[in-house]
Amino acid sequence: MALDTDSLTPPKLSLSDTEIDWSRLDKTRFHVIGAVLFTVQQGLIHPTAVVKTRMQVVDSRFSNMPGILVFKHILRHDGIPGIFRGFGTSAIGSLPGRVLALTSLEMSKDLILKYTQGWNMPETTRIGLANGVAGLFSSLISSLYFVPLDVICQRLMVQGLPGATFYTDPFDVARKVIKAEGFRGLYRGFGLTALTNSPATALWWGAYGAAQRIIWRSRGYRDDSDKKPSHVEMVAVQATAGMVAGACSSVITTPIDTVKTRLQVMDDYGAARPSVLKTTKTLLKEDGWWGFYRGFGPRFLNMSLYGTTMIVTYELIKRLSIKNS
Repeated sequence: MALDTDSLTPPKLSLSDTEIDWSRLDKTRFHVIGAVLFTVQQGLIHPTAVVKTRMQVVDSRFSNMPGILVFKHILRHDGIPGIFRGFGTSAIGSLPGRVLALTSLEMSKDLILKYTQGWNMPETTRIGLANGVAGLFSSLISSLYFVPLDVICQRLMVQGLPGATFYTDPFDVARKVIKAEGFRGLYRGFGLTALTNSPATALWWGAYGAAQRIIWRSRGYRDDSDKKPSHVEMVAVQATAGMVAGACSSVITTPIDTVKTRLQVMDDYGAARPSVLKTTKTLLKEDGWWGFYRGFGPRFLNMSLYGTTMIVTYELIKRLSIKNS
């Protein structure tokens, strides 16, 4: 009997399968699979976040070291646990926030796509606009949850450095911050995050949506074409678009991230409260304008890897979560 080779070949996918909307998803499966895969993905890139954070908040001698040397320094003095400081808190604490972020992202993107349907604009522009607006809205909503978590994780990451406060666990961080500054202490950098990261997130998702569409069209694919991409080709295109979006975003947001990180972990600020202006002036005095790019190498690597791995993981989760016919 002849071997049925068609059964061994992955099915071709239409371009509609690369843009899965909210209504086609099994919501429970989407969030459960997402929790597992995103935690794995987060663990893979967490060490770069630790290196970046330490380079941004320590003295200029240490901050001017190449990222790889900082990584080796942490390994030598703290071992493997050192490069995963704050990971448990970040991974577990991110779960509710991730549900909030992904739900708001997909629902708002779906609404924008439906609202703009029939508008006189190129499809690439319409998809980029929908992704961008959805990213902006999702970032604003999720910041309410993630900023306090970020403050706690950042402080755990810098433990062991000169002048850093000692904490026994994440709850100890929250208790000490609230005792010293009140509940608002957990929202240090919130305004900066909302005013800067939200547009940056909008830029990331908008660039991703547009870049993916441009790549597909440059390769000869159309919605009404019989030509359909393979699984491997689809992953390659999405990974490329995610990497480009992540790399561009890191260049734009690193100065803001440096100020925000220092603002969130600062303890010794005397009688006056820390502020964005005061933190910016201190950074300028210490290192000049280049100081705003402290930790740029690890952050560039972090966001490029994040952009690539996140979007591949995210698109995989959506494909695995399509409702059964």
